[in-house]
Amino acid sequence: MPKNPNQKKKLYYLYRILHDHTDDSHGLTLPQIQEKLASYEIVADRKSLYDDIETLRELGYDVIMEKVGRNSLYYLGTKDFEIAELKLLVDAIQSSKFITIKKSRELIKKLTGLVSVYEASQLEREVVVQGRIKTMNESIYYVVDELHTAISRKRMIRFEYLKWDLNKELVQKRDKKYEVSPWALTWDDENYYMIAYDAAAGKLKHYRVDKMRKIEILDRHRHGEKEFSKYDLAEYSRMNFGMFGGERVKVKLRFKNDLVGVLIDRFGKDITIRTTDDPDWAEANVDVAMSNQFLGWIFSLGEGIRIISPGEAADKYLSELSAIKDIYQDN
Repeated sequence: MPKNPNQKKKLYYLYRILHDHTDDSHGLTLPQIQEKLASYEIVADRKSLYDDIETLRELGYDVIMEKVGRNSLYYLGTKDFEIAELKLLVDAIQSSKFITIKKSRELIKKLTGLVSVYEASQLEREVVVQGRIKTMNESIYYVVDELHTAISRKRMIRFEYLKWDLNKELVQKRDKKYEVSPWALTWDDENYYMIAYDAAAGKLKHYRVDKMRKIEILDRHRHGEKEFSKYDLAEYSRMNFGMFGGERVKVKLRFKNDLVGVLIDRFGKDITIRTTDDPDWAEANVDVAMSNQFLGWIFSLGEGIRIISPGEAADKYLSELSAIKDIYQDN
C-alpha cells in the first residue's frame, strides 16, 4: 500500500517534472528527479522510478534516457507541440489586431505551459505586444462563440454594429439593430469578419467582428444559401481589398516585370500572365471589387502599373486622381 496519499500521484508528478523541466537540451538525473518529487512530499526509490518511467513509455510518452559522461539523463522528447510551432502561434497572437493586449498575454501564458521552463523563455518573442494596434473589445471572444453557435445552428442573428466617432469612442452606427443570416467567419488584413446574407439588400455583406455587440440568436432559419453557395471565400478575400466591397469587375493590368511578385501575392499563382511587345512590361487579367481601396492599391504602385481595361475603370481612376488634385489646388 502507498506510504501516504501523495504516492498515488507519483506518476502524474513524474510526468509533470519531465514535461516542465526537461527537453532535448536539458535532462534530469534520477537523483534530481527524486529531489523534485520530494518537493511534492513524494518518496521514490530508484527501482520504482525505473518502473514508473517504463509505465510512462507504455502510455505513449516519449521518455528518453541519454548517457552524458557517467550520468544518465532523462528527458521528454516528443511533446504535443514543437517549440517552432508555438513560436508561430505566439507571433500570430501578438500581431493579431482583433485579440486584445490582455487576452494576448493570457493566451501566450497558456502556450508557455505546453513546453519546458527553458523553452518557455524562447516564447518571449521579438514580436512584442506593446505598441501594436489592438482591439479594446474584451467581449470579442464571446461574440465569436455566439457567431459560431448561430452558424452551426443555421439561425439568423440580431446585433448592434459600432463605428468610431471623433471622441475616439465606439458608438452605434445606426439606431436600428442589424438582422442578417451568418454563413462564415474569415480573417483578412489581421481583422476578423463575419460573412452574412442581408435579405433586405439581397446580397452577401461582411462585418468586422470586433465592432459587433449584443448578439442575439433568433429562432428563425437563416437565408442566403443559394447566394453563399456561389462564393469562394478565398477568391472573395483576394478580390476585396481590405474587405471593402464593390462591383465585381475583370480588370486588365499592364505592369513592369519586377512587380510580378506583388500581383502574385495579391491575386495568387492562378492568374494568367502574358508578355507584351515591350520586354520590360507584362499583362494580367484579374477579378477585383471596384472600390477606392483597389484604386489606392494601384496608386501605391506608382508608374509601374496601368489599368488597360475596362475603360470605365481607367476613367474612374483618372477621375479620382483629378478630384484629389482639385482638393489640393483649392487649398
